[in-house]
Amino acid sequence: MKLFSGIEETKQKLVLGLIERAAFMRVQLDELEDDLNTYGWTEWFSQGDQEPYKRKRPEAEVYNQTNGNYQKIIRQLTDLLPKSVEAPPDDGFDSFVTSRET
Repeated sequence: MKLFSGIEETKQKLVLGLIERAAFMRVQLDELEDDLNTYGWTEWFSQGDQEPYKRKRPEAEVYNQTNGNYQKIIRQLTDLLPKSVEAPPDDGFDSFVTSRET
């Protein structure tokens, strides 16, 4: 939030909501990535008497959709940054998210 301290107070509430959504999505993406790395992006599927075929796993679709939405939020946050602010040094958030126990 320090990065956004120079913007209008009404927009700061918007920023807080976007940051919270981005943090949630980031955790979900990390969990989905673990699943996809373990079980793959595709699976064999058959229905009834059909010949089995490979299809995209539902987790892959959720990952792609969530990642797209995450990227949009990050773009929105970047666009809301005051133009005179430089990116801060690492605050440890990324390392916290990636090092947490599942």
